[in-house]
Amino acid sequence: MGQKEKIYDYIIIGSGFGGSMTAKKLVEAGKKVLMIERGKWVERGPENWGHQASLDLTTNYDKTLPYEVVKGGNKKQMGVYSCVGGPSVFYGGVSFRFREGDFKPGPEITRDSEAEWPISYADLEPYYSEAEQILGIAGEAGTDPTEPPRSRPFPQAPAPLADISKKLKSAAQQIGLKPFSLPMAINHTVSKEGPDRKCQLCTTCDTFACAISAKNDLATIVIPKLQSLGMELRANTIATKLHQVNGTITSVEVYDRTTSETLHLHAEHFIVSAGALASPHLLLASGLEKLNPGGKVVGRYLMRHVNSIIFGIYPGTADKQGRFHKEICILDYYFGHKEITEPKGKLGSLQQISTPPAGLVENEVPGPLGKLAGKLVKPLTGLLAIAEDQPQYDNYIKIDYNKEGKYGMPVAEVSHEYSQRDTDAVNALAKKAKVILKKAGAIFYYTHHIRTFSHSAGTVRMGNNPETSALDKNCNFRGISNLSVVDACFMPTSAAVNPSLTISANALRVGEYLLSKNKEEV
Repeated sequence: MGQKEKIYDYIIIGSGFGGSMTAKKLVEAGKKVLMIERGKWVERGPENWGHQASLDLTTNYDKTLPYEVVKGGNKKQMGVYSCVGGPSVFYGGVSFRFREGDFKPGPEITRDSEAEWPISYADLEPYYSEAEQILGIAGEAGTDPTEPPRSRPFPQAPAPLADISKKLKSAAQQIGLKPFSLPMAINHTVSKEGPDRKCQLCTTCDTFACAISAKNDLATIVIPKLQSLGMELRANTIATKLHQVNGTITSVEVYDRTTSETLHLHAEHFIVSAGALASPHLLLASGLEKLNPGGKVVGRYLMRHVNSIIFGIYPGTADKQGRFHKEICILDYYFGHKEITEPKGKLGSLQQISTPPAGLVENEVPGPLGKLAGKLVKPLTGLLAIAEDQPQYDNYIKIDYNKEGKYGMPVAEVSHEYSQRDTDAVNALAKKAKVILKKAGAIFYYTHHIRTFSHSAGTVRMGNNPETSALDKNCNFRGISNLSVVDACFMPTSAAVNPSLTISANALRVGEYLLSKNKEEV
């Protein structure tokens, strides 16, 4: 039987945390699964330590079908992160559970958005534990002042702290805070896969693919195993349209970038996990929002955290060891703090961040000034402030039917603007970050506001009310009988920690649900 006639049990669009973790459940249960990924495999080797190996400087930042940025963002046109394993290949490895209170956000966050979580922390807890085991998370329980209950310990202990991390930890403790080690998806032990996978604590980690595969990304530890169990993977393939008849998806139309072929691929069930921008782009390009009672929210309520890096400028070189030092987190301000009177309520997290890569700085600052700036990064190290942003209807991705882009897809427009409360929250965290950095020896400060969409979420959200949410509690796309959405789109609110582990846990939960649903139908 030819490829065009083959029918799969499930076709999964996207190989990031949502797609891969859902696939894990389905493939291990013996289901016939095809995964579609618009990017290619990232090669691993010494080149990943190179000056130009940070993600935005590589071909894995795909600009062949760019988003037009109407408002917000750091460029007028924006590409997407594109490779087998999705953003996990280049992310920094930070793997937090959402806090219990994140599933019951207060009105200072939800405002008039009608955002609600139809699931609780307790619903996700066993899947958080499972995801931590799969990803080999290195962490230390009992040290995080906001840590939610857990049923299993971390599979690994964190690495010993770098000297600069010890300084920051001591500084935070001196002012009454409770810093602790970030939970990281990084291998710190000699594993059964071989001694070469043990982390070397190099400085090319966050925004870099790991040269020795010590980062426990999906392309290293999940996808190859699924392929060995029979999962098919089509890399370099872009899903351009989902075709439906009477509320049932019959096929996905794809463009194979290697052969320049257009194909129609068939399955019993389709799972979209292309990311919080690419997923609504595909759904809207397919006209599926018209069949959904909550279709007006598809592409709306785009969230991306309010992120600012507060760099401390130190005399001489900040990191004298020249090693990895994204290691410490401070969550004392997460749900608010008596020392911060405005804004009231939830604030967010402070996470240590490493000295920035010189190549990335040179890329961001044009001309000769960039070359100079790249040579002046050694005195810098700092803290990343992540505040939870309010879900707002007017923050969106939508398509312009009058503009056709590459591969026959309509061009998508993105617009995002933070609320006053969003910026007040991150500014309050930034002030506290400067106090800590000063205590640790910084003499000046520089604040860099992050304008990328790296933590995008919320554009196809779940909820109990069919009129205000596109997905039900099991991530079924309302109005379509055989379609699920499992990436960060599903989140009604964004919390104030990194989303990858929550995407993973929810995807494992949805995978189990799909298997149980399949049994009931049989």
